[in-house]
Amino acid sequence: MDELTVFGTIVLVVAGGLLLALTATKLSERFPVPEPALFLLLAAIASDVFPELSERLSIREVERIGVVALIVILFNGGTLVGWRRFRVAAVPIFSLGVLGTFATAAVIAVAAHFLFDFSWTIAGILGAALAPTDPAVMFSVLGHKEIRGRAGTILEGESGVNDPVGIALMIGMIELAQEADASFWVVVEEFSVEMSIGLLAGVLGAVAMRPLLRYSLPTPGLYPLRTLAAAGVIYGAASAAHGSGFLAVFVAGVALGDADVPLRESIERFHTSLASLAEVVVFVALGLTVDLRDILTSTRLLEGLALALILALIVRPLTVGMLLLPVRMRRNERLFVIWSGLRGAVPILLAAFALLAAVEDAQRVYDIVFVVVAFSVIVQGSSIPFAARRLGIPMRASS
Repeated sequence: MDELTVFGTIVLVVAGGLLLALTATKLSERFPVPEPALFLLLAAIASDVFPELSERLSIREVERIGVVALIVILFNGGTLVGWRRFRVAAVPIFSLGVLGTFATAAVIAVAAHFLFDFSWTIAGILGAALAPTDPAVMFSVLGHKEIRGRAGTILEGESGVNDPVGIALMIGMIELAQEADASFWVVVEEFSVEMSIGLLAGVLGAVAMRPLLRYSLPTPGLYPLRTLAAAGVIYGAASAAHGSGFLAVFVAGVALGDADVPLRESIERFHTSLASLAEVVVFVALGLTVDLRDILTSTRLLEGLALALILALIVRPLTVGMLLLPVRMRRNERLFVIWSGLRGAVPILLAAFALLAAVEDAQRVYDIVFVVVAFSVIVQGSSIPFAARRLGIPMRASS
């Protein structure tokens, strides 16, 4: 009975916190503060006030929560983009998603090495963690509106591509840090294998799942669960083959996004809601594993703020601005894409990878990522509605 009491208390705290968090989302309708920022800060404060909360959540559990959440987020993102929208902006999406990720990671690594005396390998790990973007955070501050035109497609597609790229890059960097005699070729090899297998698994998975998703089921509630199971199978198959499961689920989502399946709208609403919940859970998990007092009383707060400013004001404008030069876009759309490179759930997951691998300065990297993500969602994210209005970015009501 003691076990039931203890577990009941955990359920009470978790469910009560989630209910409070969902209720707090109404605040975003009045104040331009992204919902993830509220969850992140409240969880961080709660872990300091009630230390037992963070003691019950290990970094291994945070990593697993992040993986499951990212499967849901990437598959949903892929289906929302769809093949028809994706192919119209395929060139800038791949350019920003691949070249932009490497360029961002490299510049952040240089800054971290020379400004904060990180070794080149650990600076590279920090750069890989901070390279991926997360438009899901940005869209949360727009309320019930979606960006129309190429800008929205590019932002969604960029995030779907650069998330798996950043993860593969991080895995390679961690291997480089753990092997004394390893060269940077380890990173290139790991990246190439993961991307190739992930892309192939995503395409084959979509081909295999397309006819399966057309079969009728006994009740409407089973249809969203079937697509969720399909995403899990595709991720698992790609990962078991040593490929990028994250790239596989995004590619499969894009390929299946325009498929003629029963109850399509209900399935999309379910997955969009589930992706939003997954985003919330990841931010809460990050907040619970961070010690605010350590951050506020050390140099990591200033280091994180400095990197956040460098990332938003120098790195993103330079890398994205140069890569978008050959793309035919209106000036206002180009500026909006440059400013909207917000950091979110993926840097959390990547920083957790570094902690689990016990690489040098892993805790320092984890804390800095927290500060950068917090700055990105609170400060930069809060400016998105204003930037959209000033730049005249077309919006439409989301269903």
